[in-house]
Amino acid sequence: MENRIAVTGAAGFIGAYLVKRLVTAGYQVVAVDNFTRGIPERLDGLDEVLLATVDILDKEALSEAFRGCRAVFHLAAINGTENFYTIPDKILEVGVLGMFNVVDACYQNNIRELVIASSAEAYQAPAIVPTPETEVLKVPDPSNPRYSYGASKLISEVIAMNFHRDFFTKLQIFRPHNIYGPDMGSKHVIPQFILRALDMAEEQPEGLLSFPIQGNGEETRAFCYVDDLVDAFITMYQLGGHREIYHLGNPEEVSINQVVAEVFRNLNRKFEVVHQPVTAGSVSRRCPDISKIAALGYRPAINLSEGVARTFKWYAANRELIKGYQSLL
Repeated sequence: MENRIAVTGAAGFIGAYLVKRLVTAGYQVVAVDNFTRGIPERLDGLDEVLLATVDILDKEALSEAFRGCRAVFHLAAINGTENFYTIPDKILEVGVLGMFNVVDACYQNNIRELVIASSAEAYQAPAIVPTPETEVLKVPDPSNPRYSYGASKLISEVIAMNFHRDFFTKLQIFRPHNIYGPDMGSKHVIPQFILRALDMAEEQPEGLLSFPIQGNGEETRAFCYVDDLVDAFITMYQLGGHREIYHLGNPEEVSINQVVAEVFRNLNRKFEVVHQPVTAGSVSRRCPDISKIAALGYRPAINLSEGVARTFKWYAANRELIKGYQSLL
């Protein structure tokens, strides 16, 4: 069908937001997910969504799910820093074998448009900040499981560009940078900070709260609110070129100390930061150069203060829901 698009990882955090936007724009979506980590309730109430309970490691089922689609948006992966250390084998299996299966399923179904999600983890500690798309991809230490995710994304980019190399008419790779927002689970920095702060305030209703973080807090990131990420994605897909790579994010570079301060501003409590050792493999500074996607008209609309406020409000109201599926995320 001319307006049917398959989205892998459709019940994941970014996937669900993207599916909602595609439906609003008039597309019919085949939502591909094995629902071991994706939350099907994220897609409740959406018309024009066909749920396909498929693991991307199941090559035949994946090809069947893609049948009749004009394009595939491949977002399925296992991420979350905790998982990098605990299940690196599964991260590599899903990331690498899954990528081969996605490209091959497109080929079998004559689907000539493919967009895949990579990551800033594919280049780790960049030589240039803000970082352009031309930054050298690398794995600093193959023995460190921290790099399992980044390595899988690096390999995925090579597979996408070279497996059935001349088949696709629109092939795009995007590297999302520190995306956050409501309902993103509990294994990423902003929801972790929010949930920990809420728990601490409940345990200690009065007085100064001592909040531990890794590092000195001067490490920087550029956090992008999920609605902005979806705006950037749609801009890229509609206006971007073939065989192009885009950094999608928000160039507002902030320190981890600033993130903590925003969380506690919403909590309305006084705090002190307690510094702890940094985990091996952590990057001190990361911020994307988004001039390439900006040239197509994209501008992020949500700054850190507003984005954290929206995210804090959701997590404060849904703590029990998070506890219910925390083990999945």
